[in-house]
Amino acid sequence: MSWQHSADDVAQTAAGLSAFLDASPTPFHAVSESANRLKAIGFVEVDEAGPTPPAPGRYFVARGGSILAWSTEHLGDERPSGFRVVGAHTDSPNLRIKPAADAMKSGWHTLGVERYGGALLNSWLDRDLGIAGRAVIRTSHGRIIEQLFNFDEALLRVSQLAIHLDREVATKGLNLNPQQHMAPHWALGPGGPTFLEWLCNELGIATKDLLGWEAMAYDLTPARRLGRDSDLLASGRLDNLATCYASLVAMERAVAAPTDGIIPLIVMFDHEEIGSVSERGAGSTFLPTWLERIACANGASRDEYFAFLAGSVIASGDVTHATHPHYPDRHEPQHNIAMNGGPVLKVNANVRYATDSVGAASFTLACEQAGVPMQTFVTRTDLPSGSTIGPMTAAMTGVTTVDFGAPTLSMHSAREVCGLDDQVGYSAALHAFLAPQHS
Repeated sequence: MSWQHSADDVAQTAAGLSAFLDASPTPFHAVSESANRLKAIGFVEVDEAGPTPPAPGRYFVARGGSILAWSTEHLGDERPSGFRVVGAHTDSPNLRIKPAADAMKSGWHTLGVERYGGALLNSWLDRDLGIAGRAVIRTSHGRIIEQLFNFDEALLRVSQLAIHLDREVATKGLNLNPQQHMAPHWALGPGGPTFLEWLCNELGIATKDLLGWEAMAYDLTPARRLGRDSDLLASGRLDNLATCYASLVAMERAVAAPTDGIIPLIVMFDHEEIGSVSERGAGSTFLPTWLERIACANGASRDEYFAFLAGSVIASGDVTHATHPHYPDRHEPQHNIAMNGGPVLKVNANVRYATDSVGAASFTLACEQAGVPMQTFVTRTDLPSGSTIGPMTAAMTGVTTVDFGAPTLSMHSAREVCGLDDQVGYSAALHAFLAPQHS
């Protein structure tokens, strides 16, 4: 199989993915950006508290940091035969500001943060950090609204200790305590506003009208092409916004053609990095509830809905580990994963990934249809495996599920690296999965 792409395809993917990453410093912003892109191609937002639209069309629903989109426009009077679902997650490991964050340390005003997920703490040192998040506000008319905020200026920094004060750091590395060493500093001296006072001032509201908030630090460095041949992309939050972007591209292509009774659907969950157990995580009823609502809105009885599930397939997408040139011993010797070597099937005998032979076949066919090579990832037997939304979505729905990804280096760093050829192939494979020639 040839691995073909064009310079224009790579440039378009680099620009589109970079813009998506830069616009999405938090899961809430990722959902907002996804919604805007869906609206631009004719998708209509649905209120969860209202009825599910029965008319053929393109629709999406958002719940906090999660979003789900589907298309029934090509069904007409035809009854659906099943779903093709691509799942991803919007959250990434980071530093999240505590409710009572303010502290004075040796004349510095610092902010307490929680480590969210498995963030590589050393990667957050000596970076210019902005602040973004979501606020729940009472307006002057007494309405309660949600408002996103993004202060994309150098506000915070976590400075590491100079080598002169820790001579062993050069050879033994860092030993960071997240409570003691990771509180960013953002001002000198006592006085001045507290974080909440500052936030309310920036939002233009009284402190009494800030009813709730979630704030996160993020690296201000924009996504950019990397390497001698500019065939790599470096950015924060590639895990897992790269899959979110690829699923949006795939959905845009999939809705342009008939699907022979298949309903294409993409879902992006929040909270994967901390276990997915929330009202909007993969361990919630968000996906199965909407699968049922969509089926019933299109004329299915509850019994027929379960029959549709039996004819459905879910592809759980997340980034995966490219073989690291400095640490090849950390990888399974018979499963080298090459950057720009194509999408990756993820397999684990203990079902840390949901892939079985039936699911593997569906993704293999998608890669064949897209004309892209496929790699297979297995964790070393003497190392614990990571996991994904795959096993949870499989358990919540009973649907055949396959785990896949695209290769990266520096996973969970404040700045990760992926291959641009892989991203072109990733979107192509997901498009083929959502609109299979072999259903």
